[in-house]
Amino acid sequence: MSYFHYSNGQLCAEGVPLGDITKDVDTPVYVYSASALADNYHGFSRACEPMDALIAYSVKANSNLAVLTLLASCGAGADVVSGGELERALRAGIAPQKIVFSGVGKSRDEMHKALKVGIYQFNIESAPELIALNDVACALNTRAAIALRINPDVSAGGHEKISTGKAENKFGVNLDQARGVYKQARELPGIEVIGVDMHIGSQIDSLAPFETALLKGLDLVRELRRDGHDIRTFDMGGGLGIVYNQDEDTLPTVTDYMDMVRRHTAGLGLKMIFEPGRAIAGNAGVLLSRVQYVKHGSARNFLILDAAMNDLLRPALYGAYHAIQPVKEPMSDQTEIYDIVGPVCETGDTFATHRRLSVMQSDDLVAMLSAGAYGAVQAGQYNTRPLVPEVLVKDSQFSVIRMRPDLEDILRLESVPGWFGA
Repeated sequence: MSYFHYSNGQLCAEGVPLGDITKDVDTPVYVYSASALADNYHGFSRACEPMDALIAYSVKANSNLAVLTLLASCGAGADVVSGGELERALRAGIAPQKIVFSGVGKSRDEMHKALKVGIYQFNIESAPELIALNDVACALNTRAAIALRINPDVSAGGHEKISTGKAENKFGVNLDQARGVYKQARELPGIEVIGVDMHIGSQIDSLAPFETALLKGLDLVRELRRDGHDIRTFDMGGGLGIVYNQDEDTLPTVTDYMDMVRRHTAGLGLKMIFEPGRAIAGNAGVLLSRVQYVKHGSARNFLILDAAMNDLLRPALYGAYHAIQPVKEPMSDQTEIYDIVGPVCETGDTFATHRRLSVMQSDDLVAMLSAGAYGAVQAGQYNTRPLVPEVLVKDSQFSVIRMRPDLEDILRLESVPGWFGA
């Protein structure tokens, strides 16, 4: 089902014309489809059957409280990587027993909070982190359930900056060191070893690296069980890609992925943990922007938008592709090739180059598709540009779920020392 589609000449989110949203909220603005979020989650849930599985939505993909509350109502757990994300998950109603805590640099304060609320599992990424968690757990007179994140030296991901499973990446413990760190963990009084964790990257477009990593991980599970560890969980992480370019992308389905996992884990008695983020939120959102100017140059034509790299960082950071569509449905075959750019004073503030669109004019609206993940969460206020508001659509209604701050909201957080001019 397409949650963003043309109806009566206008691009709509479910039953809401995107142009109607801009009358109340203005641009740029992120717009999410509640039905897409729910359906994507339920697609994962159905594909997991009949495995014993926890779907821990990766909060870093899109951490808006309304999004998290919606997914909590669907039954989702959460994968968090900071104390702030933990607090968001709890406030959204996600049960602590469905939360796993990942990340390479957890602080002792974050560990303390997670232990106090009783999360399901810590995914530990280094021996020093293990020692710190043991200290915190002992101080609280409790034990922390852990899985060790293993780095299987498998290359995966749509860009080198989102590949996390190679030996040279900062994530996890190298496979050849794993048994030694597990042995160390077993000897710590505040640690309970329960699982193995493995996350190899993001926007992965093939099952092959998943399968290679899984087989390495399952070999480790068998070795650890022979060593006397009670390994009960296996966390596959996230990383399953989504379609960004309809003309080029051909990706494995969630069903294909789960069938592969089920085939290799059958009979091992493991609770499987999956951490989808992009695969749930990515195609559930668009960034809506307005054309400020159409600039015809001698070498290029430019669409200068009111959205910028501080609003959607992925193209500047990763060279990421987003399909871009006019909100008004094209009524003729007249097209033009544009570089689509923002107003920020950086050459990198470019969303697309040599992109063919219908002929555009100032004040036209465009939508950058598949922007529901790693969009608003990475936004900043460079050039003192306010953060982009977020809107959630359900059927024919919409609500603002994060307001756009005004300049006073931004500036009141800053102060000038009283000793200036003294």
